[in-house]
Amino acid sequence: MLASKQASKADTESETGVQTEQELILLCQQGDRECFRLLYQRYQQRVRSTLYQLCGKALLDDLVQEVFLRVWKGLPKLKKTKYFSTWLYRISWNVATDRRRKLAKVRDKTSFNEQYADKDRLEYDKDLSNTQDAPDLMHLHYQDLVQRGLDNLSFEHRSVLVLHDLEDLPQKEVAQILDIPVGTVKSRLFHARNLFKKFLQQQGISF
Repeated sequence: MLASKQASKADTESETGVQTEQELILLCQQGDRECFRLLYQRYQQRVRSTLYQLCGKALLDDLVQEVFLRVWKGLPKLKKTKYFSTWLYRISWNVATDRRRKLAKVRDKTSFNEQYADKDRLEYDKDLSNTQDAPDLMHLHYQDLVQRGLDNLSFEHRSVLVLHDLEDLPQKEVAQILDIPVGTVKSRLFHARNLFKKFLQQQGISF
């Protein structure tokens, strides 16, 4: 009965903006599934966006589900709840890394990129067109270019570019997520931006 009241209170307060994230996480750590649903609603789009940019469209729903399954299992052990967002990105990156390792075992990396990159973009564009009565063709064009540019980067360079430039995370947090020094983040970001810029220039985009 008490748990039900807490969930109801969390639901109401969360929707009105009163429920703080840390209070929500603490309730989730106590096994409150309703609060976890609210936490999922807050973060699932961010996780989906990150995974799409790191792995593409293929099995995206399964990857998002895997992230939140790991979150649910790991939450009771999370001691510093104020770093939940960084922890969540770390799990997302781990899931993306595991996905790419599995793919590398069954097919050559180059052939995989050629086979799935176009399919991923077509499916993503189709999803966008299904949710928009009058899709912005220019937006679709640049979304296509961004994803193709990301496909050309190594996973290490792609990761820092996605987390820092596309997800707008500070370099220090990116370093914590990837478990590398800040100096390495800066170096990879420098090279990733240069490679990405060269790709866009080859596509006729000037700076």
